[in-house]
Amino acid sequence: MIETIPTVTSPAAYHAGRPFNELALSPAILATLRQLGYLSMTPIQAASLPIALARDDLIAQAKTGSGKTVVFALALLANLNPRRFAVQAMVLCPTRELADQVTQEIRHLARFEDNIKVLVLCGGSSIRPQVASLEHGAHVVVGTPGRIVDHLERGSLRLDALDTLVLDEADRMLDMGFFEDIAAVVGRCPARRQTLMFCATFPTGLAGLSRQFMRNPREVKLPGQHEAGKIRQRFYEVGEAERLQAVDVLLKHYRPVSTLTFCNTKQRCRELLEMLHARGFHALTLHGDLEQRERDQVLIQFANRSCSVLVATDVAARGLDIARLEAVINVEVTPDPEVHIHRIGRTGRADEDGWALSLCGPRDRQRVAAIVQAMDSEPQWHELASLQSVDDSPLVPPMMTLQILGGRKEKIRPGDVLGALTGDAGYAREQVGKITVTDQCSYVAVARDIAREAVRKLSAGKVKGKTVRVRALDNGAAGPVH
Repeated sequence: MIETIPTVTSPAAYHAGRPFNELALSPAILATLRQLGYLSMTPIQAASLPIALARDDLIAQAKTGSGKTVVFALALLANLNPRRFAVQAMVLCPTRELADQVTQEIRHLARFEDNIKVLVLCGGSSIRPQVASLEHGAHVVVGTPGRIVDHLERGSLRLDALDTLVLDEADRMLDMGFFEDIAAVVGRCPARRQTLMFCATFPTGLAGLSRQFMRNPREVKLPGQHEAGKIRQRFYEVGEAERLQAVDVLLKHYRPVSTLTFCNTKQRCRELLEMLHARGFHALTLHGDLEQRERDQVLIQFANRSCSVLVATDVAARGLDIARLEAVINVEVTPDPEVHIHRIGRTGRADEDGWALSLCGPRDRQRVAAIVQAMDSEPQWHELASLQSVDDSPLVPPMMTLQILGGRKEKIRPGDVLGALTGDAGYAREQVGKITVTDQCSYVAVARDIAREAVRKLSAGKVKGKTVRVRALDNGAAGPVH
């Protein structure tokens, strides 16, 4: 049996705010961190990075948004040999969305070296281009367990040179039934490697996973509590018949720009979406029946602030990391306190404040009591009837997403899209939001008041010297109900 060496520390011991230059990092990596604005470490970084850089196995438990991606990205990059074109590091993630986010973070941090190649290997897209990319060599692969197993079985992915294995959101991967796939992947990894495991919660199954796949792992555990004052949590008691109407009341009172609403079932998601569309809200939903392309479009629109409300179940929302999320509404209380903590942790991140608003029926009191015990805090109960609409005008998102037919395969980059809008089209940089380029399409958020005109100008002009087809994606009351 593998012996686990716990390193459980208290928040006071983390020394958050310590500079990165205290660590054994190369001058090139330190320069890249400064360029990216990473000047000092978060608590999980200060506690975990010395262990990870020392090449010890590590289990790090911390809430979502704590900065854990930087920990394993720096650890694997510090050990990488750019001149060796072989897979030296692999990150397993529960969802394609998280894999994409992790890949972007690693690529940003890898700027210090021109030829470090990072590949995403996830389901939901054709495997052939991935096989072709692997044939040209890669240093780091990031992917979902099922697709990684597919490549291993095909022989398109070889792990002989692997030095670092990362299990990101390992607790979610277990929840989603990936244990056998993870075991299959680990079975193909060299025995002499570093394994880093990151999680928001630590269920019993995770202890078994660590004993089976890790060598004397050291453990860093941050409490599940969120910073006091960052997330303002309120509970509202409602009758079952008024639950959906209550969401309308909350949105019109608090008027958040972006809200993630959690329901316990897909049926409840459908009912809520229909109600929101009927009331004029720009809302979208995530559920397991969506094709990957549709799912990607939904997340892009929500992340770039083109959609006011995203309706989702816990399963559909796993792995989401949305910046500047003003509110989370629990339409139904989850029976698992750890899941509740994970839900509300999506808001109040970085330097932002956020609202966590929970609707509770008379039968939810026991669930709320369990949440209160887990969070060690007294619940704030408020009367729904006391809330007034601050403004009765429609809650309209500030941006609209334009879809351009043409992406990475046509060599389009974000800078090309920005140049087309701020050059010939004549728009100011402030009128252009987040730009996302996928294999087939490019998506750009523009200020809503210029969206229709921007479609005409882009369609009449050129992007990267080529004429492109452009359309606006809208999600208002008249939009389709998935």
